Order: sequence, then structure tokens, then C-alpha cells
Amino acid sequence: MNHTSKTKRRFSVALISLLGVLAGAPAMTQAQSGGNYPNKTIRLVVPFPAGGPTDIFARQYALGLSKVLNQSVIVDNKAGASGAIGTMEVKRSQPDGYTLLFGTASNLALYNLMASKPQYDSLKDFNIVAVVGGSAVVVMANKDAPQTLKALIDQAKAAPDKFRYGSPGQGTYLHLSMEHFLLEAGAKIEHIPYKGSGQAKPALLGGQTETMVDALGSALSLHQSGQAKILAIASSKRSSLAPDVPTVNEALGIKNFEAVLWNGVAAPLGTPKAIIDILAAATAKVLKDPALIEQLNKQAMEANDSTPESAAAYIKDEMVKWKPVVEKTGLRID
Repeated sequence: MNHTSKTKRRFSVALISLLGVLAGAPAMTQAQSGGNYPNKTIRLVVPFPAGGPTDIFARQYALGLSKVLNQSVIVDNKAGASGAIGTMEVKRSQPDGYTLLFGTASNLALYNLMASKPQYDSLKDFNIVAVVGGSAVVVMANKDAPQTLKALIDQAKAAPDKFRYGSPGQGTYLHLSMEHFLLEAGAKIEHIPYKGSGQAKPALLGGQTETMVDALGSALSLHQSGQAKILAIASSKRSSLAPDVPTVNEALGIKNFEAVLWNGVAAPLGTPKAIIDILAAATAKVLKDPALIEQLNKQAMEANDSTPESAAAYIKDEMVKWKPVVEKTGLRID
């Protein structure tokens, strides 16, 4: 092949490459600017089982988001490893706005504090969209257990091996909240981890555990039906939906004991800012919908306004808040 032929060949290859880049440029520009997003179904990954407080909130959020964006939003439960399995799936997904994470304090704040070998960092590996609200933590008992928090703690102190409590999993926010409470109360109750509140509830009612830690929104129906009793709520004041339930301070004299199982929405790192902004604006509209607010309030859940920036700051503050509690309780996720 002579010099002229080689030059022509190199020129042709370069021209084809350039045309390919130029052809892809509109699509790249469109993605970076948000373009016609969304133009296909959005998958909302919930890293916990169906039936729990996070799943309940996620499905209501997905319905509202679908209406605002005029696009289907499906909930996909990917439970396991205290939320890490579903979270990692979202981390590995394409950062195009079509795979989102509906997480909790467990996987968005506590994971990095408790995992011996963390596989992700919520603030470094994700673009936070919003913190959308949550529900106060409660201690619940079945009919065979003491019917006041003071009686439960007194008996637990006298017989440390007498009671068991269920939680939605080892290293979850609810587990840590209960261990923190027991440490403050000076009592020991054996922890029985389940794969979500949906499994912990039947265990409570069936007598495999005498007590359970849950979010008020998830526990309320059992309390109202009389199947189980909420002994106390970890908030500064009583809930209007369960005015008969005392706060932890009222029940046991432990002041300033507050714990709220909050929820947040995140996307894989690298998701274009324009898409994050679209999702944040849509989320704000969803959370201001009177119908959604009414539904959440009926389930003792509270919506929360935030921006991507304020949500990330909130998660960082939660890490700072719970770090000494993790160190004090010694809880870890293997």
C-alpha cells in the first residue's frame, strides 16, 4: 500500500469516528440537559421487604411521582443485608434517572458507621434527591408481655433472659434505636432479627417474640385493632393518632429520647444534574399533594420538604448524631 492510500485510509477512519461522535452528541447533550426525561418506566428500588414502613411509603411516593411525571414508576423490593443488597444494585445501575433508590436511615446513614467492610458510601456513590419524611420509632408488645414500658423494663432487669424483641434486621435503624433505648434504660432484651417488619409482626403475634421495635406508621394498625399494644413512642410529644401512647420520657423518664425512621430518595452517582433537578422538583410536588399528606398522616407518617443539597446535609448530620451511639452500643454489620 503506497503512502497516498495509507493517508486516505487514515482519513476515512478518522472521518467515520468523527461522524460517530457527532451523531452521539445530541443524545449526550439531551441527557445532560434532562431532554425528554422521563420517556420510559422508572424503577424505584426498595432495599427492604414488602409490607414494612419503608415499602408502604415508597408505594405511595411512586404513585404520586408517576402522576407528576406522567410516566410509570414501579416499586422493586430488593431486600437483604440491612438494605445493602438493594442499595448496591442501584449503585451499579446506569446513572440515567431510570433506577432510583428509596432508602432509609439504615442504608443511607448507618451503614457506613456499622459495616466492617462497607461496599458503598451513600454521600460519595449516590446523588441524593431528597429526604422525604418518615415515622417515629415505637416499642410494641403482644398480649402476653407486660402492658407498660416500665413493667417491661423492670421485669427485664430482674430476668435478663426472659424477653425477646423482633426487629426488621441486624444493623437497621430500628435495631440501633432499640439497643440505644435499652442501654439508656439499663436493661437487656434478646434481639431477634427478621427480614423486615412484615416478618417481625407475625412473630410478635405468634409469640416467638414478646416485643418488637417498629415505626409508628407500620405498628398503628395492630395497636388500633387491639392485636398488640404500643408501649411508648420515641418522640418529644404524643401522636394525635395514638394519644393513649406515652412518650419514652413519660413512660420511663428518659429525656430527649427521639428516633424517627426517615426515608430518602437517591440516584446512582453521575446522574445528570438536570435529571436530579427534575426528580427533586417532582418530589416536592408529590409531597405537597393534600391527598398524599392525608394518606401519610393516617399512617402516622410525615412528609418532609428538602432539596438535594439540604437532604445530603441532613444525612451527613445524621451520621454525626448516630456515630457515638454506634460506638457505645458496639453494633456492627459483618
